[in-house]
Amino acid sequence: MQLLIKIYALMPAELYLLRHGQTRFNAERRLQGQCNSPLTALGERQAYAMGVTLKQHIRDIRQWQVVSSPLGRALQTAERVCAGLGISSEHIRTDARIQEVGLGQWEQRHIDEILASQPQLQQQPDWYLKAPQGEEFAAIRLRLNHWLAELHANDRLIVISHGLTGMILRALLLQLPYEEIWQLERPQDAFYYYRHGDLQKLNVAPDLLELTAHQ
Repeated sequence: MQLLIKIYALMPAELYLLRHGQTRFNAERRLQGQCNSPLTALGERQAYAMGVTLKQHIRDIRQWQVVSSPLGRALQTAERVCAGLGISSEHIRTDARIQEVGLGQWEQRHIDEILASQPQLQQQPDWYLKAPQGEEFAAIRLRLNHWLAELHANDRLIVISHGLTGMILRALLLQLPYEEIWQLERPQDAFYYYRHGDLQKLNVAPDLLELTAHQ
C-alpha cells in the first residue's frame, strides 16, 4: 500500500499522544473497539502517572489543551491525567474523530477465541481490520486526516486516544507505509511527544506507578 497520506508540510502543532490506561477488557484480552469497559486499578495508576510525568515536561500548562476521545475509558483516563497535572477535568474537550477503530461484530469478544476460530488471521498483522461490519481503514484515515488538517501552528494538545487509532495517527504524522503501522507499539505506561516531524517516546517511571497506588 502507498503512503498513508500525500507528502505535505510537516504538522506544525505540538502534541503529546497518550493511550488510555489498562481496562477490564484489556486485562481479559477482549476487544473493545467503540464499546467500552472501565479502567482497572492499574489503569487508573497508569493514567495518573502519565499526568505526573507530563507535568515534568510542560512548563506552562495554561498553554495546553486536553483533547480526548469521547469513549468512557479515554475520558476516565483524561480525568486522571488532569489530576496528575494538577488541573481541573473541566479542561477536557472531546472529539469523536480520535475515538477507537470500530471492530464491528468482534467487539467484546475474546481475542484468543477469534484467532482460534480463524487461525489464518495470525499471519495478518492488520487482522483487527478484518472484523465483520468493522470500520474500514479508508474511513479511519479520513477522520484522522480531517482532525489533523484543523490543527494550527500554535496548537499545543495533550491527546488521549486508543491503541489502534493511536498507531494509525502516529503513522499519519510520520508518513509511514501501511505495513509499518502494525509494527508500532501500543503502550499504556508510556506516551509520545510529536513536534516538527519528530516523535519521541516518553516512559513512565516504574516507581511512579507504585507511588500513585497510594494517591
